[in-house]
Amino acid sequence: MAVRPSVPGVSVVVESDRVVCLDRLIGFRSELYRCLPRRGDALFELCDAVLCSDGPVVSLPELSLTGLHCHRSCRCDGTRQTIPGWPYSVIAALGRGRTSWTAPLDLVRLRPTDDPTEVTATQIRDLLQRLTAAGQWCAGDPPVLIVCDAGYDLVRLTWLLREEPVRLLGRVRADRVMYTPAPAGRRDGKPGRPPRHGAQFRFADPASWHLPDQTATGSHTRFGTVIARCWGGLHPKLERRSSWADHTGGLPIVAGTVVHVTVDHLPHSRTPQPLWLWFSCPDPAACDLELLWRTYLRRFDLEHVFRFWKQTLGLTRPRVRSGEQADRWAWLLIAVYTQLRLARHLTDDLRHPWEKPLTPDRLIPARVRRGFRRIRRAAGIPASAPKPARPGPRAVPPPPRPATPSGRSSAKRTCPGAAERSKQIKQVKNQA
Repeated sequence: MAVRPSVPGVSVVVESDRVVCLDRLIGFRSELYRCLPRRGDALFELCDAVLCSDGPVVSLPELSLTGLHCHRSCRCDGTRQTIPGWPYSVIAALGRGRTSWTAPLDLVRLRPTDDPTEVTATQIRDLLQRLTAAGQWCAGDPPVLIVCDAGYDLVRLTWLLREEPVRLLGRVRADRVMYTPAPAGRRDGKPGRPPRHGAQFRFADPASWHLPDQTATGSHTRFGTVIARCWGGLHPKLERRSSWADHTGGLPIVAGTVVHVTVDHLPHSRTPQPLWLWFSCPDPAACDLELLWRTYLRRFDLEHVFRFWKQTLGLTRPRVRSGEQADRWAWLLIAVYTQLRLARHLTDDLRHPWEKPLTPDRLIPARVRRGFRRIRRAAGIPASAPKPARPGPRAVPPPPRPATPSGRSSAKRTCPGAAERSKQIKQVKNQA
């Protein structure tokens, strides 16, 4: 998930602004150190080791080779690597233009028994409360625009957040069927129960479309001419299954605006397919079509951040054993990434000979990380120096991981008389 907009546009920074950026980085590092729980020195040095490592993070033991993580000896061998199986819901603020930077705001782990839609709604409510408490959103401001990927139940999320000052935007399947508002009476004019749904609006059948409420035409450097059309007041027909199975009372009518986007071409000579978006505001007059489709394109900036976390910072590298350990490691990497974002104006373009040069306002996180060792000396180290002591304990293999119940009966299936036959065979062997 992504929030738009909260991150200001990036521009070329003069020397006076570099001082401001350095002060912000120093303040963040000090606050981070004060927020760390037990073993704060070791955790803070672990963050610095991830920031100043020469290459991608492969294992935690190798971070000790950087000379920055030396508070505690590691007890794992670093050879067995598994990817944790915990899904996370991440909210990040998007920028105003094409960039590799986002601002992560919240991260929640989804447990096996959790309802992802309920957890996401609670996560957004908590985020709105923090934004209000921090003065980032006030009464009378425009609603916060939340951009979701295709994995969310947008219709139910719209219903759960109907009282909150948010607008949801996300992609829906191209085979969905929506309905127009129900007419005032029966179509045949006879007395009786009025219908709940109007005419069908099939995404895959252009003959079922009525005239759009709005049409906007724009251009994009990668996609050519972009045509966006929207139809307001449409709603799906809900059924008591899946996420609506436990809904109390009658099923509601959740109306929104459907946006249809077409482009001339796609990169790498791919065949373009129409894009369907769900916007939670049912009033088509309140829709800025160009803002909507351009904002949805900015959602893919978060995919670059996820790839950087996994491939460079080592999000999935540690062999953690519990969800709490995974949460701690994920939040530490968010703190690491935030320091890179605050320091993106404090370093030069440190590129390899085969890489293209980038302007200061286009530096990517990987190149900022290459210069963070120098920035670290200027920003200072709030953690205390390690005290000389005896060598740490000898590296021993970790204890065996507790078995996970598979749901099947663990009782052995034995045949009648098997024990007696086994006893007879042993007696024959002893006599031989």
